Amino acid sequence: MALQEREISSSSSSAKQEQNCNRVITIVFLALFIDLLGFSLILPLFPSILDYYSQTEDGFYLSLQRGVDWFAEMVGMPPERKYNSVLFGGLIGSIFSILQFFSSPLTGAASDCWGRRPVILLTVMGLIASYALWAASSTFGVFLLSRIVGGISKGNVSLSTAIIADLHSPKARSRGMAMIGVAFSLGFTLGPMLGAFLALEKREAFYLHSALLALTFAGADWIFIFFLLPETLPREQRVPSLTSGFQAAGDLLSPWALFQFSALTRGKESPSEENLQNLKVLGLAYFLYLFLFSGLEYTLSFLTHQRFQFSSMQQGKMFFFIGITMAVIQGGFARRIKPGNEITTVKK
Repeated sequence: MALQEREISSSSSSAKQEQNCNRVITIVFLALFIDLLGFSLILPLFPSILDYYSQTEDGFYLSLQRGVDWFAEMVGMPPERKYNSVLFGGLIGSIFSILQFFSSPLTGAASDCWGRRPVILLTVMGLIASYALWAASSTFGVFLLSRIVGGISKGNVSLSTAIIADLHSPKARSRGMAMIGVAFSLGFTLGPMLGAFLALEKREAFYLHSALLALTFAGADWIFIFFLLPETLPREQRVPSLTSGFQAAGDLLSPWALFQFSALTRGKESPSEENLQNLKVLGLAYFLYLFLFSGLEYTLSFLTHQRFQFSSMQQGKMFFFIGITMAVIQGGFARRIKPGNEITTVKK
């Protein structure tokens, strides 16, 4: 009788834990999807935005353009406006990505000390400020400031991954990671189309409606997280101080330490030499993939704008097609792969 009661209690506890995991996965998916909708609104507008500031003869923009022209000449690029435009856009995109690279480990370290929930709310507040600056960017300097604030605040993406990693069930973690991929696919499918559609209206600040929608998405995301997202990192599992968390984050800021997986080797359960070598190979392959994909994300819109004269709407349709393809693969194929079978599936 006592054994039966224990089995019923254990089964009830497992069912409740599974239900909580499903709830967290759903909340993280929706929050990240809303965030990525706002983030991707600007993607098809980038070339037109830079053309806009160039035509207004913004002093700060022209100063930076002269610097880019000098750099292009130094590296031997053809002295053509279309190449310089792509280079300029790439540098603007790189500023955002570099700041995200430095801020993500630091926000992750802060969440290890304070918990996931307060830190992700703080990062979304930063995104709200970024989109507000974009909406008010009558000069290129304000627009650039909005990108800087946005890059610093973009740690919420890595925090979403950390929240999923906090889940107890390996099956739930695998499903959660797949849903993060689906959120990226859907966000990059619908966001650029929305941004391009809102920019169709012929007005001086053609980007205003897209910026205001991004601001609305960020505000809704903050409210959604505040009321629905539970804390997933128990107090007993947090690091004792922020200083120790920042010291551990150093392994995530050093390229050498990243490729050597130093953070894992210094952990409590260090992987075997064979597993560590497999991780290094997998990490290098993933880095090369993301390196190329990230470059494509920022330069493709400039390439199609300069070479094929794509309008913002045509670029939105292009990103829509790319996103649909990603969603089909992520949602229809990748999430069906059982935990532990990833490498075997890739080899097939």
